[in-house]
Amino acid sequence: MTTTAACDWPHEAREHLAGFLDYLQAECGLSANTRRAYRRDIRRLLTHLGGSRCRTLGALRPKHVHSFPRALRDEGLSVASIARALAACRMFCRYLVLQGVLQRDVTEAVETPKSWNRLPTVLDDEAARQLLAAPEDGRDRHALRDRALLALLYGAGLRAAEAVGLRLDNINTTLGVVRVRGKGSRERIVPLARPAMQALSRYRDETRQTLPGAADQPVLLLSRSGKPLAREDVFRIVRKYAGRVGLGARVGAHTLRHCFATQLLTHGADLRSVQEMLGHADIATTQIYTHVDASRLKAIHKQFHPRG
Repeated sequence: MTTTAACDWPHEAREHLAGFLDYLQAECGLSANTRRAYRRDIRRLLTHLGGSRCRTLGALRPKHVHSFPRALRDEGLSVASIARALAACRMFCRYLVLQGVLQRDVTEAVETPKSWNRLPTVLDDEAARQLLAAPEDGRDRHALRDRALLALLYGAGLRAAEAVGLRLDNINTTLGVVRVRGKGSRERIVPLARPAMQALSRYRDETRQTLPGAADQPVLLLSRSGKPLAREDVFRIVRKYAGRVGLGARVGAHTLRHCFATQLLTHGADLRSVQEMLGHADIATTQIYTHVDASRLKAIHKQFHPRG
């Protein structure tokens, strides 16, 4: 993709981008995290259009949008990131139609590249056990907190943003459940196994209360200064321990969510229940894990069956 920067675009384009972000907040109710992601995506689109010699938004045509996902793929973006960028592009173009900049939605014929889809990475039981046990007392200053975090990601399938947003009063140790606020402010109740609940309780009772200002913070997971963790902290913590046990860059925070879903389906959970626990609005999103499990079973069959 060209190196033309979005900030080199005319003032008109930057104005429409700012208006679009306001529209996402006021009219669509999208979260701050989603708006930041969409801002990055539209800046990528503007950069791409600059390289395509499309210098005004009014000159935007379907051919420019058709070439956008290919350019993102060449940059090395994941399928999920490309799909989100196309969603942002669609919303932006529809906004431009509302503003009278475009006569029609030029993204109507652009399809999400489903053929690029890859199965999510999951860990086997031994790798997951090693990762969950990686934070060590005496070696890691925040071992109890990090064990609690990994337990939430793996044991309850939480997204990074959901984990850092979990409040103390969202945890019911008597019932063994956590109340999670997910995308679109949708709430769900997720059971948590006893070892995971014990990890949360131990961190809360032994470490968290010693942090400065902890008594005034409603969220569970805090930094060393007593401030709530950020999503970026979750990614960093998971990478740290994944590297320590030799799992490398292929394992991230979302990998543990994939493991949670796959384990449930492997052991007989129905798809609707898994959808509910993951907080997916559409069951089609959950169905990817049926393919993951089928792929795992095929690998086992090939390895152990005499005619495999």
